Amino acid sequence: MPRLLALFLSLATAVAAPLLDRTPGVVSYTFRNQFKDDMPGTFDKVKAFGLTDIEMSNLFGQEPARIRALMDARGIACSSYGAPYNDVLRKTDEVAAVAKILGAQYVRVSLPSGKKPFDKTEALQRIAEMNTMGKQLREKHGLTFVLHNHGMEFVPEGAGTLYDLIVAQTRPEDVSFELDVLWAYLPGADPAALFARYGARIPLMHVKDVRKGVPRTWGHKYDSDNDVTLGTGQLDQAAIFAAARQAGVKHYYLEDESSHSLTQVPASIAYLRADR
Repeated sequence: MPRLLALFLSLATAVAAPLLDRTPGVVSYTFRNQFKDDMPGTFDKVKAFGLTDIEMSNLFGQEPARIRALMDARGIACSSYGAPYNDVLRKTDEVAAVAKILGAQYVRVSLPSGKKPFDKTEALQRIAEMNTMGKQLREKHGLTFVLHNHGMEFVPEGAGTLYDLIVAQTRPEDVSFELDVLWAYLPGADPAALFARYGARIPLMHVKDVRKGVPRTWGHKYDSDNDVTLGTGQLDQAAIFAAARQAGVKHYYLEDESSHSLTQVPASIAYLRADR
């Protein structure tokens, strides 16, 4: 019996592991107000949290070279640069230059929202544009173009959604994806199933959770204070991270848009590090 108990305990210990095998990255939008007020001090906070991988979603009025110097001085690396869709479309080379100064490998966009609902006609237009942008970034600059979802992409289309259409009709070598799990989940999609279906097409992830009780819908005004500490909300984090690992996600960026991000981010990091 003691030997059986010891075997059981050793097996239990062997399978216990954190959800993520590394410290996550972070999206600069998480600390947008702090970055606007005090960029050096905010990078100090980021480093104090143990975060060294960042997606810069904004320059906050600063020159990219200054941002790069502030990051380098603290051992922080920018792996992805988020730019407005139309900037990348119309000023591809200029955006690429900024990304390179920051040290980013990925140039990330979101689809522009318009007065009309997103539909198949617009999706096909954006597909053609993204194939063009992605090819130029790859061939001319050695950068990877990435589309970030914001919910509108999960409108039903045929046997799937417009998101499925976009993935199917964009060239894998020119267009990759960043899955925002909250803005896949709320419109009704299953983030884990998307990772399983599309695998290496999704190298980036926005790590989030949403308050219990928030309805699964899209198109309403979302209160960013419904972003909560990982593991306390609706999302099945264990299933999502297992699928993301299997898909080969390269960068996991914490994004907490709430007014409590300075306290929730450390708690989310602790959640990811805890054995379970």
